[in-house]
Amino acid sequence: MARLPAATRESVPEAQRAIFDEMVKSLGSVPRYGPGSVMIHVPKAHQIATALNHYLRDDSSLPKKVQELAMLVTAREHDCQHIWNAHAASARKAGVPSGLVDALRDCKELPALAADEAAVVHFGREFFRTRRVSRGAFQAALEQFGRQGVVELGLVMGNYSLLALLINSFDSDLPPDRTEPLLPV
Repeated sequence: MARLPAATRESVPEAQRAIFDEMVKSLGSVPRYGPGSVMIHVPKAHQIATALNHYLRDDSSLPKKVQELAMLVTAREHDCQHIWNAHAASARKAGVPSGLVDALRDCKELPALAADEAAVVHFGREFFRTRRVSRGAFQAALEQFGRQGVVELGLVMGNYSLLALLINSFDSDLPPDRTEPLLPV
């Protein structure tokens, strides 16, 4: 059960109620699950975070396959059930091999990786596990994605780390219609 009740117009900061109204109108309702259900309590922050998320998903130079794989690596490294559930199927649809998705989920040995997949997995795992990215992992990502792409790769992983922190620390519920097996944690 989530640690915060659903946000209401009266529960958000008074100076941010117009933004709340605008967001709820565009979303159709107050979000009940995931990071939006937490961020809506501070509508201005939600608006800014959403703008970054839209840029990364819609305007990034990174192919969808790379974006989705970066989200999965981040979700797995943070044991974030919600992000995993939200992106595992779309990662497969974007071209991430099912064997790779399943191996990441189950913390099993990874299958042979394409160069772009290896660059994403090594960059993310190194950072999340050591708080650094080696020259080799950085160079591989740079060669695969270019300057803009490697910055955007870091932004995707950082953005989804923010979302994982909110989801995991506020115990945001999973949607009842989830389709993916839970991460073994």
